[in-house]
Amino acid sequence: MLDKPEKSGYVFGKTGFLPQEEMLEIGKKKKKLVIGIPKENKKYESRVGLTPEAVEILVNNGHEIIIEKNAGIAANYTDTDYSEHGGQIANNKSDVYQCDIMLKIAPPTLEEIDLLKNNLVLLSSLHFPSHTEEYIRKLMQKKITAIYFEGFKDDDNCYPVVRSMSEIAGTTSILIAAEYLSNVHNGKGVLLGGITGITPTEVIILGAGTAAEYAARAATGLGSFIKIFDHSISKLKRLQTNLSTGRLFTSVLHPRVIEKHLRSADVVIGAMHLGDNDPQFLITEEMVKGMKKGAVIIDLSIDQGGCIETSICRTHLNPVYKKYDVIHYCVPNIASRVARTASIALSNVFNPLLLNIAEAGGVQKQLKDDLGLRKGVYVYNGILTNSRIGNYFGIPSKDINLLMAAF
Repeated sequence: MLDKPEKSGYVFGKTGFLPQEEMLEIGKKKKKLVIGIPKENKKYESRVGLTPEAVEILVNNGHEIIIEKNAGIAANYTDTDYSEHGGQIANNKSDVYQCDIMLKIAPPTLEEIDLLKNNLVLLSSLHFPSHTEEYIRKLMQKKITAIYFEGFKDDDNCYPVVRSMSEIAGTTSILIAAEYLSNVHNGKGVLLGGITGITPTEVIILGAGTAAEYAARAATGLGSFIKIFDHSISKLKRLQTNLSTGRLFTSVLHPRVIEKHLRSADVVIGAMHLGDNDPQFLITEEMVKGMKKGAVIIDLSIDQGGCIETSICRTHLNPVYKKYDVIHYCVPNIASRVARTASIALSNVFNPLLLNIAEAGGVQKQLKDDLGLRKGVYVYNGILTNSRIGNYFGIPSKDINLLMAAF
C-alpha cells in the first residue's frame, strides 16, 4: 500500500488515468443593462421606446432604466408613470447619454452624437437619405455600435418594427384621408366610404405590402372601392385572398392603366418603396395634374424619397400642401400621429430584445448568435458595416459577419 504524497497536488486513484471531460467554455453570464431613453424633438417625433410597464419588467430583472424628464409626455406617459414602475427620471440630458445602451426613436442629431459616450450601443432608426458623411464618421470616431431597428429581423425572418409601424401607418393613412376629404380641413366635403344610393369613394393604393393591406382593410371597412397596383402577382393574389372582398380591384403596375384610374380617384396612398429597376416615380406630375380637384394623396414612402413626383417631405406641424388642387400629405413618421399606440407596439419589440441581450451577456455576445439582430448593425465598434452607406459616402465598409469571427 502506497503512502500518500505529502506535498503533491494530485491524488492517484482508480479514475486518475481515465479520460476526463474537458470544459471548453463556461455558461453565459447575465449582464446588467443600463438603458437610456432620451426625450425626442416633438416637432419630428412623439413616440417613446419603452412603456412604463416594460420598464417595470426590465427593472424587476435587475436592469437600470434612466429616462429623461418628459420623455414620454408626447405619448401621454408622465414621469410619475415611469418612476412608479421603477424608472429613474433624469433632469440632466447628459446623464441619459452616458448609459450603456441608448434607445432612441429618431436618429440622434450631430449635437446629440457629441453627448454620447464612447463605445455606447445606439438603437434607433436610421433615415439614411437625410444623413451626411460627417454624421457617419462621428459615430465611427466614438467607436459606437449602431443598430437601426428597421433593419433587424425576428425568429420568423420578419422585420418586427417595420411590420408593426406599417400596420399603424396603413390604417392611419385612411383616417387622415377621411379628415382631408371632409370640411374640417377645407376639403371638398366628401365622406370616405359610401352609403346607400351614393357612389362609394375610390381609393388607389400603390403597393401590396403590409401598409397597403392595412390601408385597404380600413378603407374597405368604411365602404370605399379599392384599387391596388403592384409589380408582384403573388403579392396581389395574397392580398386579394386575405381581404376576400368584392370591392377590390388589383392590377400590375402600368403607367397608362394607373393614369386612367387616377382620373376618378378620391384618395391615393403611396405604400411602395421603389427598387433599382423601378422608374423614378410611379405617379408623375402630369398624372397628378389630371386628378380630381380636392383629391387626397398620402405618400407613405416619403422617408425613402417618395413614389409620387409631386411629394415634398413635411413635418407633423405643417403636414399638408396643395398642388394642382390636389391635397398632399407627406410626413415620414406617420405613426407618431398615434404616439401611444405606436409606443406600445415598439415596446412589445424592444422589451424582449433587451431581455435577450442581457441573458446573452451583452450586445456583443448577442450579435454572435443572433443573425437577425446582426442585419440591423450599420456601425460596429466604430467600423462601418453597411455597404450601401459606404458606397454612398465613399467610406470603406467591412462585412459584419467577418468581424464577428474576429471579436
